[in-house]
Amino acid sequence: MFPTEHPQWPPAPYQYGQPAPPPFAPVADPNQQMRNQNYYMHPAGKVLWSTGLCDCCYDIPNCIITCFCPCITFGQIAEIVDNGSVSCLASGVLYSIIFWMSGLACMYSCFYRSRMRNQYMLAETPYPDWCLHLCCEVCALCQEYRELKSRGFDMYIGWHANMENMRNRAMQMSMPPVVEDGMKR
Repeated sequence: MFPTEHPQWPPAPYQYGQPAPPPFAPVADPNQQMRNQNYYMHPAGKVLWSTGLCDCCYDIPNCIITCFCPCITFGQIAEIVDNGSVSCLASGVLYSIIFWMSGLACMYSCFYRSRMRNQYMLAETPYPDWCLHLCCEVCALCQEYRELKSRGFDMYIGWHANMENMRNRAMQMSMPPVVEDGMKR
């Protein structure tokens, strides 16, 4: 029932910049699954982030937007994490109000990072969420943005348009292929 081969310990180092698979990707061979876990999984059984905290230069336009106006990036992240129940505009405006009134918008965005980690079973690495958002707010927001983008979300179109695109792709995949007529003379 269980594979007799144990995974290599310590696990092979994770290569930042490589896309992470979905947390529950079906694998036909259980031994292959154990080998894949060493590469993508945190020892606590959580999935590692697809990019590192300081890999902001992988998406330079987002890095620039987040540096000068983090409310835009936060709004995009919050809409996806909330499954579209709160719009990007509403989340971004609330973030801006909290930022200008108290300067503690990092605590508000920390809440969304924790929700995102729980939704996608991501490891709380390299530091706790509150610490990342308090000390490196811009880097943390950029990392969250890149993570959602690597999971197939188009951050510019919002939750509902992303769901429509995914439904269309699923419909295209479920349609049988078109077979041409046989050979003719």
